[in-house]
Amino acid sequence: MKFIETRGNDGINPKKVTFSEAILNPIASFGGLYVPKRLPELGDAFLEQHVGSDYKVLAKAILEAFEIDIESSVIDEALALYDGFDDPSNPVPVVKIKENLYVSELYHGPTRAFKDMALQPFGLILSSIAQKRKENYLILAATSGDTGPAALETFKDRENVKVACMYPSGGTSDVQRLQMVTEDAKNLKVIGIKGNFDDAQSALKELLASKTFKAKLKEKHISLSAANSVNFGRIIFQIIYHIHNYLELVRQDVITLGEKIYLNVPSGNFGNVLGGYYALKMGLPVERLVIASNENNVLTHLVNTGRYDMRGQELIPTTSPAMDILKSSNVERVLFDLYGPERTKALMEQLDSEKMYALSSEELVELQDIFVADYCTGDEGKEYIRKAFEEGYLMDPHTATCLKAYETCCVKPLKTIIYSTAEWTKFSPTIANSLTGEKDIRDIEALNSIAKEAGITIPPTIKGLFDKKIIQKSVIEKEDIEAEILKFL
Repeated sequence: MKFIETRGNDGINPKKVTFSEAILNPIASFGGLYVPKRLPELGDAFLEQHVGSDYKVLAKAILEAFEIDIESSVIDEALALYDGFDDPSNPVPVVKIKENLYVSELYHGPTRAFKDMALQPFGLILSSIAQKRKENYLILAATSGDTGPAALETFKDRENVKVACMYPSGGTSDVQRLQMVTEDAKNLKVIGIKGNFDDAQSALKELLASKTFKAKLKEKHISLSAANSVNFGRIIFQIIYHIHNYLELVRQDVITLGEKIYLNVPSGNFGNVLGGYYALKMGLPVERLVIASNENNVLTHLVNTGRYDMRGQELIPTTSPAMDILKSSNVERVLFDLYGPERTKALMEQLDSEKMYALSSEELVELQDIFVADYCTGDEGKEYIRKAFEEGYLMDPHTATCLKAYETCCVKPLKTIIYSTAEWTKFSPTIANSLTGEKDIRDIEALNSIAKEAGITIPPTIKGLFDKKIIQKSVIEKEDIEAEILKFL
């Protein structure tokens, strides 16, 4: 399968690239992104064939349907990393929490967040390609809290790869920060920046597009790539679990094959829900994709009004910080799929220059045929956490945003899957406040409080973070990022 560009071709880049080329060089012409030239059609026969398949068998079949140019043995080795999750036979449990409502628990990997689902296999595949080509790569990652730990975990000590990971200093939980700054592998560099996630993501995109930065890397015989969801190597693995979740409901005799469901996804950079969008387009029976946001609700406004408007908006620090994003990169891939490259280029250039764009009424109808959206305030989220706990389920604040959207957007009496993107350990102060009213406590105190309240133990990998030595101490101005990375290299 070939990959094409969301904003059209500039006459310099190739018009079509392979999967391996798209993940090694994820930024396309005019600052656009790569997308499949066509999506494989799975259909009823594929779903029926894989009702009894375990996660790795299903994943292999989907990757083969995309006809990616990666050796079968490398794919097998990459998918074998799911054996390191809590339950190797079922790395993504789907759990009923009330009538018609199920939770897909995506956080059972090594860093306790959903980014492991894509980044664990992605890291091995990218390193394998680099070694085969005898090339060295610098992987850039910008994180609002979970991409960073997952990227560092998957790439640490891998051959032919170095990683520079940028995070907003003060903008993550203690656990997320400690997962990054205690990493001691020599091929990893963690950089705290004085700014927010949008600043980190903008810096990443600028470096990926910078000819002078690439020239400086070339002098060191290093090429450039990225671990963020601008890279389709991330997205392809995020399609798989949506299909797995549907089949899991069939296996649990909750639905029959062909029955439609809602997929309800907490959304920040839009990669997670984009995986659901592609699954729908490939034939998964989905009624609507439900976008759940926090107070940084540009996506809610886009779906409900057709306007993506960041004018005069400041990023609001919330209790669900992984979703504290105003400029969601992967919306571009949906715009391309619905409206084509010329329109996508015009809209994205307008967003860059004017900080807004508006869809036509016809374009909005197309968008609303697929998506519905609502947002949840921090106080509302805490109340949903408290109620869910009273009913027997412990969830994090990102997952809680889905409960608001479930009440307001899932208007048909269909089964709904909400996506739990992080374990309770990642955002414990907010959860402790929701359950006990405790305020202004650090993560370790909150972890102990929740463990006592819920009668559970803190996972050793999380508890041990607080005793580890801080290795990565850089906190810099965003203007100094390039120099800091070159110094690391």
